[in-house]
This record gives sequence, structure tokens and C-alpha cells, in this order.
Amino acid sequence: MSQDIILEARGLTKEFGGFIAVNDVSLKIKRGSIHALIGPNGAGKTTLFNLLTIFLTASRGKILFNSEDITKKHPAEVATMGLVRSFQISSTYPNLTVLENVKLGLQQKYISSYNFWSSSKCLNALNERAKELIESVGLSNYLQHKAGDLPYGRKRALEIAATLALDPEMMLLDEPTAGMGHEDVEKIANLIKEAAVNRTVLVVEHNLNVVANLSDSITVLQRGKILSEGTYAEISKNLEVQEAYMGTSHA
Repeated sequence: MSQDIILEARGLTKEFGGFIAVNDVSLKIKRGSIHALIGPNGAGKTTLFNLLTIFLTASRGKILFNSEDITKKHPAEVATMGLVRSFQISSTYPNLTVLENVKLGLQQKYISSYNFWSSSKCLNALNERAKELIESVGLSNYLQHKAGDLPYGRKRALEIAATLALDPEMMLLDEPTAGMGHEDVEKIANLIKEAAVNRTVLVVEHNLNVVANLSDSITVLQRGKILSEGTYAEISKNLEVQEAYMGTSHA
């Protein structure tokens, strides 16, 4: 695998009781890029996303991260290698504060294990870095707010901060702007762009304006297969893509 390719799928297929959700997908994601995965409802985006992050086991095919075969590895093991995903539904801890949520991410990265029994002195040493990450996503005024009390857009910002706490080499984001108003969409898109500096991002996204402004390259799925790949300008001219996706308002 070329050093320019950080994540690669080869002939990836997933069957559910005879139904083929992902059908012989081969995909290469360039290091340092923002790569979008789009397609109409039922295209197989979420299934492919789950396969790439090893939350689903492939029926056939292979996944390589930094040239290493990760197809049979555990999701937690893959995360320690630098491949970290977020979830479509915000996955923060609602009864913990913003600061505590980010410190837990830092704890996993820098204190060797997810351990609620680490000393307070050890955890307090993470405060400075946690506050830096929180400031980077615009949540400095919410340090002691419980995550569950935050507005939806700010919960997603917190999720990005918690993901960045793991210092991933590659981030995979599932529908990061889903359910947001225009103002929050713009904020999250800007956060993703900032988070992508010196790392790679794969994003499943339904908002075409976000895709157009954010992505270096795009893969369009339809019925579990790749329909088209290229820049936004290239795929938007594809008549098959226009028929399958561009005329719809949802992924």
C-alpha cells in the first residue's frame, strides 16, 4: 500500500441473511485528506462505516490501516492504533461535566487504560490539555456543565473534543451535522476542518453544502456499491449521481 494511502478497503462485502449491504467495495483514502462518504438512503454508508471501524465483521474482503491488516482486530485495538470513530448519536457521558468527559478521553490515551480509579493527582495533571481541547471547540464557558444539559450542537462539539483527546491519526465521523440548524452546522464544519489539520478524516454526511465545502474527495455509494468517486465538482457532473442522490435532500 502506498505511503500516501492511510486506509484501504479491498473487495469489502457484508451480507445479512442473503441481503448484500456492501458489495465488493474497494476504497483508498489518502493521508491528510478529508474524504466524504455519501449516498441515498439504503446505499450502505453506515454499514461500510461500521466495517471500516471494525464494529461489523466483513463477510469477505480486507481492511488495511497504515498497510497493516486490521480486518480481524478488535475495535478497541484499532482505536489504540490511531483509527478513532464518533457515533451518529452523541456518545458523551451525560452525567459528567464537559471537563470530565474530555479528561476521560485523555485518560484513555495517556494513562494506559480506561480506569476510574486513577488518583485525582494523576487526573488533575490532564486539566491543562483538557481545557485546551475544550477551548478549541468553543466550549470554554461550559467546563462545569453536565454534557446532558448541553444544546445538541454543543454536544457534538464536545464529542469532537473527546475524540481529539485520543489524538487519533485518523478520525471517522458519522453524520456530524445531523439534526442541526444552519448556525450549528457551520460551526461543526469549521471544527472538523480545524481537527483535520495534520490528520485524516472520513466523514459520512448528508448535507451537500458541508460536503462541498469540506471534502477533498468524495465516494458515492448506491445499493452497496461505489457509484462514483472524485472531487465535488467531478461527482456533481455525473448524471448517475444526479439521478441517485443530488436531487434528494437526505443521504
